[in-house]
Amino acid sequence: MSLHQRSPESLPVAIIGAGPVGLAAAANLVERGIEFVIYESGDEIASSIRQWGHTRLFSPWKHVVDPASRRLLEATGWQLPAPEGLPTGAELVENYLEPLAALDSLAHRIRTGVMVEAVTRRGMDRTRTALRASTPFLLRARTVEGVEEFTARAVIDTSGTYAYPNSLASSGLDPLGLADVTDRVSHALPDVLGRDRERFAGRHTTVVGAGHSAANTLLALAELTEQEPKTRITWLIRNASAVRVTTSDDDGLAARASIGRRVDALVTAGRIAVVDRFEIVRLGRTDDGVRVYGSRAGELVEHDTDLVVSATGLRPNLAMLREIRLELDEIIEAPKRLAPLIDPNVHTCGTVEPHGFAELTHPEPGFFLAGMKSYGRAPTFLLATGYEQVRSITAWIAGDITAASNVELKLPATAVCSTVCS
Repeated sequence: MSLHQRSPESLPVAIIGAGPVGLAAAANLVERGIEFVIYESGDEIASSIRQWGHTRLFSPWKHVVDPASRRLLEATGWQLPAPEGLPTGAELVENYLEPLAALDSLAHRIRTGVMVEAVTRRGMDRTRTALRASTPFLLRARTVEGVEEFTARAVIDTSGTYAYPNSLASSGLDPLGLADVTDRVSHALPDVLGRDRERFAGRHTTVVGAGHSAANTLLALAELTEQEPKTRITWLIRNASAVRVTTSDDDGLAARASIGRRVDALVTAGRIAVVDRFEIVRLGRTDDGVRVYGSRAGELVEHDTDLVVSATGLRPNLAMLREIRLELDEIIEAPKRLAPLIDPNVHTCGTVEPHGFAELTHPEPGFFLAGMKSYGRAPTFLLATGYEQVRSITAWIAGDITAASNVELKLPATAVCSTVCS
């Protein structure tokens, strides 16, 4: 039987992204006896995490290992690292994700260096309805060999959001002049004390953003100032205060709760200069750095700095899904039924209700967003949430509606979370 004649049920499930949630989806499918293929854009698994691997998570080991993955690993003699210990991103990869991906049941089903550029139905654009649900999915991807296409019975998109930052400008568009200063603007969570040290040492860095990614970079820069006294730090935010970094003393994650206090102490001590209520409009190049143009309280203002770190949050790449029938919230770009449960104006990580396939369902049967990408622009994602999502989704794919509907989630209480440091 040729590939084009195969029924959807005989095809594998396509998982986009070999990060923690994508690998967790694979582990659940292994336990269900369902074939799958993982398509990872990087040359190695967990390519995004490796970029911020120097950063320590504020969730301990006991919260960042998927239950199905743990069962597969422990069957080979693997042991969970100290449950209360806080891994860095690199430790998460080395001590958990790499051993998981190396298992015989997963390894030969992972394809790295495959950038999925579009998802559709085979022979159908989004306007065609007849026989749609029974038609296989088609994934078009760019590989080292060129452009390839793959078919699948279902698609779980866990490709994340790290590669797609929000704009520095308050309008949501790239600020005018960005193309002229890209070499002086850094993505979120640069390795200030490691591989990027030379770039930041002895220079004036302005960190833009009001979340935990910004806070982590501020803390690293403050440590750098102790070793390189000429290093200067400015924290630029568009609101009157950085409410997302403010945490309570009863936060269920102690490491998360300490971040805000430590940054506040550095601000009070004068080691971090704060520029608040600054709405960025345009960037310009100077001889030594960047000039940031904006408005503050209705007045035009300028701010000069050597380097800018963009820590303004992340957003999903939806362009690759243009031919898929999505039902997304008009504000945070999360699945419509999920959005009210994760709205950052109402919820923190610890107050997110359990949710699974039902809340993640779209008008496109068999297609799911999961993991960080399912949260759209909401910064309240924790890995434990993503693991329960894919457990439910894979149960639905297996036809086990009882297990798919029985969602449970125990999260650390209170506070606001980072999109990349859960």
